[in-house]
Amino acid sequence: MDMQGRETQGMSRERLGRIDRFINEAYIANGKLPCALTQVWRRGELVLNSVLGQADRERQVPLAEDSIFRIYSMTKPITSVAIMMLLEECKIALDDPVSKYIPAWENLGVFTGGFMESFQTRAPARPMQVIDLLRHTSGLTYGFQQNTNVDAAYRRLKLGDIATDGTLDDMIEKLATLPLEFSPGEAWNYSVSTDVLGYLVGKISGIPFETFLKERIFDPLGMVDTAFHVPEDKVSRFCACYAIGALGSKVISPRGPMLQDDPLASTYLKPPSFVSGGGGLVSTAADYMRFARMLLQGGELDGTRLLSPKTLALMTANHLPGGVDLPRMSRSMFSEATYEGVGFGLGFATTLTPATTLIPGSAGDFFWGGAASTFFWVDPEEDLIGLFLTQLLPSSAYPVRRQLRTMVYSAITEPGAGAR
Repeated sequence: MDMQGRETQGMSRERLGRIDRFINEAYIANGKLPCALTQVWRRGELVLNSVLGQADRERQVPLAEDSIFRIYSMTKPITSVAIMMLLEECKIALDDPVSKYIPAWENLGVFTGGFMESFQTRAPARPMQVIDLLRHTSGLTYGFQQNTNVDAAYRRLKLGDIATDGTLDDMIEKLATLPLEFSPGEAWNYSVSTDVLGYLVGKISGIPFETFLKERIFDPLGMVDTAFHVPEDKVSRFCACYAIGALGSKVISPRGPMLQDDPLASTYLKPPSFVSGGGGLVSTAADYMRFARMLLQGGELDGTRLLSPKTLALMTANHLPGGVDLPRMSRSMFSEATYEGVGFGLGFATTLTPATTLIPGSAGDFFWGGAASTFFWVDPEEDLIGLFLTQLLPSSAYPVRRQLRTMVYSAITEPGAGAR
């Protein structure tokens, strides 16, 4: 920090202050977002902590720093870390065929035509591997993509639906009856792959998936509020969730966001039967920042090591075949990432060329978001983490992620050690 206090950890205090004002004026004051909790971590210090709006509009409950959010697909990086912890113990390998752990999947075919109950298939060019689940090249899909007959079958069977009454075992059994969208490794498609990883964590570790996360990740990192449900003594801190337009579209209702999930009547108030490693967790800013700090520091935080730096480097490299970016491989109608100049690692999207993304950042920064417009990124080159939490479906409604990254990087006055 300079003598006049204009800077903190190589960032302009005045420009960091712009972020709070911008989000308030562009999204909170006009009702576009119900709330926004924004944090920036740089060089070992929380340099921005902005808490705006209401956790529950109907009951006029203000957002608090310890409010609990549905993080949806920001669950995926946590599940990916769990499977990589088992990889470090040599209990699983990236090139293992998935059928080694799920024998019923040994003869999965690739869709060539037809409808549910009459699908026509062909044999895949190669078996699905564990790496395909981590990088979404498995041939699996999500029903909400609404792109193919296979998607329609997922919707009919409620596969990957967090609110389903089924279990992980039920999902695995149902998937054995459906074809793949494509031969594993041939394309990228956002999918239930990470839910399958959660199943594998439980099967390989010998303990329930949710127990593994608690005992091996949450408790060691001090993530005290991260879980698959909100216990009774924490319900007062649980945010309401809102929605605009048709989910997955950019059509915004003139009435603004409507209540989508009441925190006092939510399915999150009891442990789910379907424990979703792809999107089932709730968390707080403090908890998720601890997880992100562990990633930034190469797998360790406050003396607790979950992964080695080399394993994290492997996870955050681009694993799309041929080193291409997402537009060259994607068949997905939806993603929590922009496409151009962005690759995909083992649980995260990763920036390949900032000039191509047209968004400030660093080659090698990695990130992901959730359906309710939450978002985080980690930039090792700049020793920086950005975290944004709100509760608005769908995440495609506003360009707030792009805007936040732009404003955070514009506040840097001294480049990180890796950028010099």
